[in-house]
Amino acid sequence: MNDDELRKVPTFRRGYRFQFEPAQGCHVLLYPEGMIKLNESAALILEQVDGQQSVGQLIDALAERFPEAPGLRQDVTEFLEVARGRHWIELR
Repeated sequence: MNDDELRKVPTFRRGYRFQFEPAQGCHVLLYPEGMIKLNESAALILEQVDGQQSVGQLIDALAERFPEAPGLRQDVTEFLEVARGRHWIELR
């Protein structure tokens, strides 16, 4: 992601909803045709997607929460690119 994209705000695409699913024992992303089970890292990133904070702010919040995580910025941006490519999120 370039600097301009780090200033953009990620939002879930219309029809997608992030939530914890007790029956699955994990966070999921629900959409009209189904459900995506998320691993812990994906859930930690997507729980920051609130339609208010930019990608850069999201990364800063995670870095503050997990200061010992090496390569966090790259991991988060790569995941968000995958999520955007799969049409789970949009950058506004």
